[in-house]
Amino acid sequence: MEPPVVGVDEHPPLAVFVPLSLQHLLAMFGATVLVPVLLGVDPSTVLLFNGIGTLIFLVVCQWKVPAYLGSSFAFLPQALIIIPLYGYGAALGGFIASGILFILLAGLIKKTGIGWVKTVFPDAARGAIVAVIGLELAPTAAAMAGLTTGPVDLTNLAIVFLTLGVMIAGMTACRGFLRLIPILLGLVTGYGVSLLLGRAVFDPILAAPWFSIPTIYTPVLSLPAIILILPASLVVFVELISHLKVTGTIIGRDLMADPGIERTLLGKGISTVLSGMFGSTPNTTYAENIGVLAITRVYSTAVFAGAAVIAISFCGKIPAAIQSIPGPVMGTVSLLLFGVITASGIRMLIDARTDLSLPRNLLLVSLILVIGVSGASVDIGLVQLKGMALSTIVAVVLGGFFYGIDWWGGRRC
Repeated sequence: MEPPVVGVDEHPPLAVFVPLSLQHLLAMFGATVLVPVLLGVDPSTVLLFNGIGTLIFLVVCQWKVPAYLGSSFAFLPQALIIIPLYGYGAALGGFIASGILFILLAGLIKKTGIGWVKTVFPDAARGAIVAVIGLELAPTAAAMAGLTTGPVDLTNLAIVFLTLGVMIAGMTACRGFLRLIPILLGLVTGYGVSLLLGRAVFDPILAAPWFSIPTIYTPVLSLPAIILILPASLVVFVELISHLKVTGTIIGRDLMADPGIERTLLGKGISTVLSGMFGSTPNTTYAENIGVLAITRVYSTAVFAGAAVIAISFCGKIPAAIQSIPGPVMGTVSLLLFGVITASGIRMLIDARTDLSLPRNLLLVSLILVIGVSGASVDIGLVQLKGMALSTIVAVVLGGFFYGIDWWGGRRC
């Protein structure tokens, strides 16, 4: 028997409100803290502005869109290129520019509608670009897990397989709440095994203060960084539209019309600009939380606000614990998450019923994938475009060529 529906505008009793809010935070926790860990910045800063950003998003969307904003993976490939060359401040400048772009897109859509989106980003391009994100990041995760260089370390390998095994069991064999947190289960298990095998220590956690102000980073204006970051914004834009459609189907409301894509983009844009100004990564809606919606049938936006308030933490031991997670554990978790991102892109192609027997669909998907993962690059002055950034530009150009102009006289080609 399915649980009763708790509507978007309803407020669950306090006795269940806190566990429901905590459930949403835990469902996306493993993924959202992975981004700052990979970038080498303070996870507590990102958690703080995830929470603040979610509250901003809910208010701007008139409390009509049940969603939690977590760290976006789409900007990782560009940020990992920018930081060694120009520093994290330059990446923050790019993040702020991305937020401004979202705000401008919100204004454009309010005036013109969203019909042009399918021309710029046809179904075949959207799924392929999302797949490239995961494929491009996978080698970094494999290296972190210690699976790409040097002789085989059996202890390291044991940690990797135990961590992976627990996550697989959590996703396939567990029921109820445990099934919602397989990433967290894997992290805890991998950490415990690492402690037993002497590959992790508690010293950094014990030394960290209970109360700590998250690190504030200063953005720097860098044109090369902005040019590298902006293409990723288009990927997140497409992702947001997909999430709105899925969420609207689950809760039985047309969120594209009310509150509208323009309000969701505006909320996301303001959140991203604020995050970038104080040192946090861009925010995006999370598929993990959409899954929680579907399973629990609790659609209350107040529950998401509760999760946001919990995330606004000033406990210094939390980031210390996260940063002390051993490489093999975090690398294994990353491999799974990046694989899931790749599979999500493939699923988008399937759900859109992309017909790869049509030459233009086949060419578009093939070129995006090959350019995205082959290491191909284009140097424009000090800016190097490669990976997901380059494949997104290719998608826009070819999408406009193949679908924007009726080269085939109305015939399916």
